[in-house]
Amino acid sequence: MVSCSESVEHEPFNSVKIETIYSDSISIRAIELMGDNVAFAANKGTFGTVDLISGKIRANVQKYHTGIPAFRSVAHTSTDFFMLSVESPALLYKTGDSGRMEIVYKEEGEDVFYDAMTFLNDMDGIAIGDTVGDCLSVIVTKDGGNTWTKVPCSQLPEGIIGEGAFAASNTNIKSVGDKVWMATTTGRVLFSSDKGKSWEVYQTPIQHTEPTHGIYSIDFYDENLGIAFGGDYTKPDNSTANKAITKDGGKTWKLLADGKQPGYKSCVQFVPGSEGEEIVAVGFTGISYSSDMGESWKKLSNESFYTVRFQNDSVAYAAGKNRIAKLVFK
Repeated sequence: MVSCSESVEHEPFNSVKIETIYSDSISIRAIELMGDNVAFAANKGTFGTVDLISGKIRANVQKYHTGIPAFRSVAHTSTDFFMLSVESPALLYKTGDSGRMEIVYKEEGEDVFYDAMTFLNDMDGIAIGDTVGDCLSVIVTKDGGNTWTKVPCSQLPEGIIGEGAFAASNTNIKSVGDKVWMATTTGRVLFSSDKGKSWEVYQTPIQHTEPTHGIYSIDFYDENLGIAFGGDYTKPDNSTANKAITKDGGKTWKLLADGKQPGYKSCVQFVPGSEGEEIVAVGFTGISYSSDMGESWKKLSNESFYTVRFQNDSVAYAAGKNRIAKLVFK
């Protein structure tokens, strides 16, 4: 018997169509897809949403006393939106019952600098910041973001002086189920299998000899397959030891396309439904794409973005200097 049906294979991307859906004189490094909206928070205290159906934009400015917070981390649950400012005082806001953003965590100190945030589910959330004292700064919530506590250094891997986590795209933290990975400026990956209760640390081969080196972004397709992207934003064409892959949940890593373009990128994401074969990386140097699990790459656009999130297997939303855009890959 002969079957008339054929499985439809996804064709590799060859181009990307870019349409700006929001513009303002701000730097946007953190976006979240929330239903039919793109939510964002940026510098100059600016935050808001873009309705993907109607195109309606809701934007506001969050002030704190006489200061204007700079936001580089956002996250959400099914009911609330969260945004976290970077420098002291670090301010974590959530959507409140009053309709206004409410502060649920505040931290002050000379070395305070928060970089990324995510929720594992509607109750458990986690954020990472640069080293304060003897370890990286890690704060967690277990009640849907109403209260946050800082994890003591005694419960975290031993720190390295000056270690941080680049606040470049809100993607140096990733969760799959109960598992959490956090990537640092020293090329290390901190891993928890139990929602942040206990931690292990793995060293990647990502170059980290200079303060501007390290892992800028990680993504995991599932609990085993992950990718790390780094480089040096001051020397963006340098592609030495700047991308690596793991197939065992982060325990071991192998360099990808070492010495070959692309160089520095601030955000990397697996394409949904691609079995981990397809990957997109963005940065101020443009948009690059791999269809073979990172072994080879091609540049699809020179347009600058800091961060990107996929809506489905061909549509994504990206943000950067002065704008948020819809990306349609073909």
